[in-house]
Order: sequence, then structure tokens, then C-alpha cells
Amino acid sequence: MSVTTYSTAAGRINEVKGEILAHAIPVEVLALGCKMKQMPKNEGDNITYRRWLPWGALATNVNTQNRPAAVANAHIIQEGVTPSADQLTPVDVNVKQQQYGCLYSYTDKAAELYEDDIPEEMKINCGERMGLVREMIRYGTLKACTNVQYAGSVSRALVDEAISLNQLRKMSRTLKSNHSKKIRRVLSPSANYDTYAIEAAYVVFAHTDAESDIRDLPGFVPVAKYGSRQVINEYEVGSCEEFRFVLSPELAPYPNVGPTAAGLGLVTSNTLVDVYPFIVMGEDACFDVALRGLNSLSPYHIPHTKRDKSDPGGQRGYVGSSFWSAVLITNGGWMGVIEAGVSDLS
Repeated sequence: MSVTTYSTAAGRINEVKGEILAHAIPVEVLALGCKMKQMPKNEGDNITYRRWLPWGALATNVNTQNRPAAVANAHIIQEGVTPSADQLTPVDVNVKQQQYGCLYSYTDKAAELYEDDIPEEMKINCGERMGLVREMIRYGTLKACTNVQYAGSVSRALVDEAISLNQLRKMSRTLKSNHSKKIRRVLSPSANYDTYAIEAAYVVFAHTDAESDIRDLPGFVPVAKYGSRQVINEYEVGSCEEFRFVLSPELAPYPNVGPTAAGLGLVTSNTLVDVYPFIVMGEDACFDVALRGLNSLSPYHIPHTKRDKSDPGGQRGYVGSSFWSAVLITNGGWMGVIEAGVSDLS
């Protein structure tokens, strides 16, 4: 039996337009630990905040500026004798606003002939990108806090332990000695600078790699067991004693900077331990400063149909965004960073 074969002409297109695939969306969490401030427009790019040292405190470092001391006997005054006058000591902290931005471009062909809405996708990616930039500004400032503890050692190069309850308690002791208050209000999860109340706690921000170690802390309570207790935001994983943990994949470690990882059971990206910052925040430790009237991103879209002398044919369109920002640790003794390893789960 012979089989007859037929020659079929190739299709004109032979391609189905699929849906736009999902992509990673940056996570912003550090604003929860910052107090939002606004800087007046048209008054320069620097702003200086001042506080006065309490009596007996020293301006030496962040762990001496909030520890008042007074000897009662030294304050006894004699009848008819005017006591010696003392002076207040100021501590100034300064920050300079910087402008950040990004820009995408497309052609009239992409806008008018492509099957996908290129300008709209650019708007989405622009907003997400600048949200990540804003988070990295906060992270760069906060993880550089000078109030630092090193898990199992005295320097980043020697960090050889994962996070522990003892390390957290040690940080709590330091913060309390500095009269740090627990966070009672956090930034509302919206574009506005609104806040809402929470149960008082120190908030710990860390990378998602650390979740297993955090869940292994003695007495850890996951958010699933909170009951009527209000979570800080969707990225909170739970609490332990007076600490609440918020995790984000954006809070990257210092890769390959610790001791040799072999035998320690800690994560490494090469041969040395990757060291992860655990940012422990108290109230009023950090300001996120925005330019007044420009509280959030300022996106813009110049469509290709807008003709001018630089583009008389209307062949190019642009999508971009910009914002002014500065993040400042206003009181380094009211926050701290624990640098620790993360357990290798392999």
C-alpha cells in the first residue's frame, strides 16, 4: 500500500501571541523603620538637624550620646549662693539631597506596529525600577550604621555564626542603654506618608535567606499564630520576644567576606562566608527625607506623537521618572546592625 504525501504551503505567520509573562517585582520594606520628613523647596540641597545632648552624655560616639548621667550630690545648692551656669551641647547631623532618575525610549514603529503596548510596559518597569532604587538608598545608609555587632566575633572578616537569640538580646541591651524606644508606628503601605500604630517592638530587617535561622529561634511565633495581632506588612514572618522580623530579597549580603566557610555550615558564594546585615530599628533612628511637594516618584511620558524641533517627524517617545531623596541616620544609638552568617541548607 502506498502512502500519498501532500505538500502543504507554509503558514503566513505560524505564531500565537502569548501573554506577557510575570517578572520579579522589587520589594520595599525599609520605609517601615524610617520617619518620613519633608525638605522645603527652593532652599538649597542640604538640611541639618540638631539635637541637644542630655546632661552627662558625651558626644564621643553613638553609644555615649544618649546616656545621661547625674550625681545627686553635685546638684545640691547652698543657701544664698548662685550655682555655676552650665551650657547645652549640640550635635548636628547633615544630609544632602540627591536626584535619581531613569529613562526609556521607543520609536514610532514600536508604538504603532508592534503587537505589545511598549510604552505601557515601560511605565510599569520604570516605576518598579525606581522603587528598587529608593529601597537601595535606604539600605545603603542603614546597613552602614556604626552601632554594629558581629555574630561570633569582633569583625566582619571573622563572622562565623548564624543569628541567635543571644545576639538579639545583646543588641536590645545596647539600644535600651541608649534610651531607644521601640517602634510604635510604621509607614502605611501606600504612596502617602501616613502611619499606623502597631504593638511596640524593635523591627529587624533581613534577607529572605535568613528565614530558616529566624524560624529556629527559641520562642519564635509565626504570623500565622498572631490571632488578632496586626502584622507590620505582608513581608513580616513572625516575632520572637521583643523583635519582629521583616524579610526582603533585596537586602543582599556582603558576599565572600567572612572566614573560610568550609566546616562552618554557613552560606558562601565562593569560599568565604557571606555576611548578612540584620538591621534592628528603634523609633526615630532614621529619617527618609523627601522634597516638599514631591513625596513620591515623578513619572513622565513624552509620547512619540509630540513633534518638536528635536523630533520633527514624531519618531521617538520617552518614558522616565525622577525623584529627590536623602536618607539619614539621625540617632545611631537607637538602631543597630548585627552582621551574621546564614545556615547552609544543602
